[in-house]
Amino acid sequence: MSTSFLLAVGGFFIMAGGGLPIAFAMFAAAIAYLFMSGQDVGLIAEQSLNGLFGSFVLLAVPLFILAANFMNAGTVTDRLLTFCVALVGRFRGGLAQVNVVASLIFSGMSGSAIADAAGIGRIIIDMMRKDGRYPAGYAAALTAASSVIGPVIPPSIPMVLYALISGSSIGYLFLGGIVPGLLIGATLMVFNAWTARRRNFHTDEVVPLKALPVITFRAFPALMLPVILLAGIYGGVTTPTEAAAVAAAYALLLAAFVYRAMSWRQFHELVLGSARSTAVIGMIIAAALVFNYLVASENIPGIVAESLAGLDIPPVLFLIAVNLLFLALGCLFDATTLLLVVVPLFLPTVAALGIDPVHFGVVIVINIMVGLITPPYGVLLFVINAVTDIPLKDIIREIWPFMGVLLAALLVMILFPQIVLFLPELFGYR
Repeated sequence: MSTSFLLAVGGFFIMAGGGLPIAFAMFAAAIAYLFMSGQDVGLIAEQSLNGLFGSFVLLAVPLFILAANFMNAGTVTDRLLTFCVALVGRFRGGLAQVNVVASLIFSGMSGSAIADAAGIGRIIIDMMRKDGRYPAGYAAALTAASSVIGPVIPPSIPMVLYALISGSSIGYLFLGGIVPGLLIGATLMVFNAWTARRRNFHTDEVVPLKALPVITFRAFPALMLPVILLAGIYGGVTTPTEAAAVAAAYALLLAAFVYRAMSWRQFHELVLGSARSTAVIGMIIAAALVFNYLVASENIPGIVAESLAGLDIPPVLFLIAVNLLFLALGCLFDATTLLLVVVPLFLPTVAALGIDPVHFGVVIVINIMVGLITPPYGVLLFVINAVTDIPLKDIIREIWPFMGVLLAALLVMILFPQIVLFLPELFGYR
């Protein structure tokens, strides 16, 4: 490892820690490295443009963002929430269970934990806090924990990015996330039920069973979006990128014409917001592609692989060690940076140890999502604090039990790979 590379990495951490946006910090570190090593600074533009415009997979990212924004418009969200309340709101702690079920359903539309927390999460928190039914900190912590499901159940923007850097199939990664996502949801619901009895939470108003068919019918078109998405991919009709385009078009048709929940002004705002989100992610991806070039030119992945291979580490122990590292890094860096910059360092070792890349990808994505709620710097904690004004200390006080539940589920997935690989293998993987 050269001195210029170490200085560039050190500069990156100093700039990022000082508050400079991650993308700008990576670009600045790359420029410094190229100057110090006597290479052409024009490589930055070459690597960025080749990476961004040479990948058909990346087109799925803005399309999934657009589909999620369209689905969050107007009455679409209200209909889905009403369906969730009718389904599980009748139990003790029912609104808490609605929180989890809503995340399971919306995860099939957004692919983003932050989008779920800031959108549907804010609405459910307000419902839970009404008349003092639930402590504000508990409602916020549960919302943060259930938002983790968003990028696990397809579609998943982080899994698209993992496919980009690993060469894995997006379709099999999406399949691999379904059972783990449902497991996380079930685990949170069991914990909710136990907590509701222990803390004597409010029993919510019961929706009559005779009203359930009408409520389901009103929500049915929205509930079909994940079905259309997955059927297109696994039926061989569309590629994942084409399926993202179909999802965006269906969401627009639904919000604008079926539910009539979108005006021209809202359409303009949603498209503009999607463009801004895409630009932010695009900048980080471009910077990460340049940074990955620096890492590859220094042969860092090969050095890491050789060092770990020499230690003769069992695959399970390696997975646990890497997951502990990512839990620590998840407190400091956003998911996109970790996926595009740090994960590639370990891929050669993953291959050398015979660890399945789909299993590794799904586990790492879940790990990084848990990092989003890890105090004191978990991004989702700040997002929920910003949209609800619930004090951060109250959220952090309530988040620890949920962290324990999520980490226990993650450990089970590490120890039993078939939880991830069952559906991919059912559809012909390997």
